Amino acid sequence: MTRDIIDINDFTILVETSAAQEASVDSCAFDEPLIAVAFYGSGNVDLSVRYGEKQKGFSHTKSMVLSFYADDQVEFIHHVSADKPLRCIVIATALRNLEYLPYQEGELFSQLLSQLVNPTDHYVEGPLFYMTPEMQTIVDQVIDNQYQGKAKMLFFRSQMTVLLAHFFGQLSSLNEVESPSRGIKDDEREKLYQAKEILTANLETPPSLTELSKQIGLNSFKLKKNFKELFGVPVFKYLQNERLTKAHTLLQNQDLTIQEAAWHVGYDSLSSFSNAFAKKFGVRPSEVKR
Repeated sequence: MTRDIIDINDFTILVETSAAQEASVDSCAFDEPLIAVAFYGSGNVDLSVRYGEKQKGFSHTKSMVLSFYADDQVEFIHHVSADKPLRCIVIATALRNLEYLPYQEGELFSQLLSQLVNPTDHYVEGPLFYMTPEMQTIVDQVIDNQYQGKAKMLFFRSQMTVLLAHFFGQLSSLNEVESPSRGIKDDEREKLYQAKEILTANLETPPSLTELSKQIGLNSFKLKKNFKELFGVPVFKYLQNERLTKAHTLLQNQDLTIQEAAWHVGYDSLSSFSNAFAKKFGVRPSEVKR
């Protein structure tokens, strides 16, 4: 377990990662009442939230954005395993700090997260949605960063501002029109989670849309339509983002050539891989490999 805590202005940034080979449990709580937004990266850890005699669980956390109010009576429990690593960023601020936040951020919290600013219980859950590809890229880059000292602080400050801007922008869009994903039936929602996990587990040789539909027991039309409504991107745009994110990690952390990394995530054409990689990350694979 790695837990990095950084204070920036009146925000506390918590970056947690864990990749235990054996199943383990990590628990944390906060010292004072606060409002927070948790961004779950490419791991798919299970989460339980306990307060008093109440408990709520989340079993599909990958790419999830969870906003909440919590006081010191709330316990957050992550169930970590080899196939469900923890990769999470929490941006939090104490209630008492809201009026002092820069750039009118306090007003945004009050306007868009009023149920959290005026809590009615030890734990109050705010809006929950799934990250856009841009948000996912920022989260992965922050978690995988190699900066130290002042450079790390500068990097975190800039990225947290951008991440919050994306969060409030997405939240504003959801408030303007009722989210279509709210109309998806629970059993279909589970099938869509299953589809997402199948794609992630088969980046090199993913199933076709027809094959995927058969595997999860949902027709192709509903799969395409509801996948985009729930996760914010079409099925194969999600697959491409996952492939490129995995390739970025491979190039950073393993002794692979660019061609080998491309093969590992299902790209036969090196030029197609390089162009897609540059479009997503703004740099060529060779620049990451150095």
